[in-house]
Amino acid sequence: MAVSSKITHLKVKKKKLNYFRDVQSELKKVSWTTKTELVACTKIVLGTTFLFAIAIYIADLVIKNALHLVNLIARILFG
Repeated sequence: MAVSSKITHLKVKKKKLNYFRDVQSELKKVSWTTKTELVACTKIVLGTTFLFAIAIYIADLVIKNALHLVNLIARILFG
């Protein structure tokens, strides 16, 4: 039993080692972005997020005021 468990343990160690070697090999194939590309993409994302936030805020104000107007008209008409 002791010899069998040692062999199993060595096989598991070998599989783990092969896995990390494969990961390292694959990471060398990755096309990483440059710093300038990363900065440009970050600016685009932040700008787009800001514009969407403003658009949602304006839509919220329009809906709020429209509902307030409907409420005011309902109070005038129905008492």
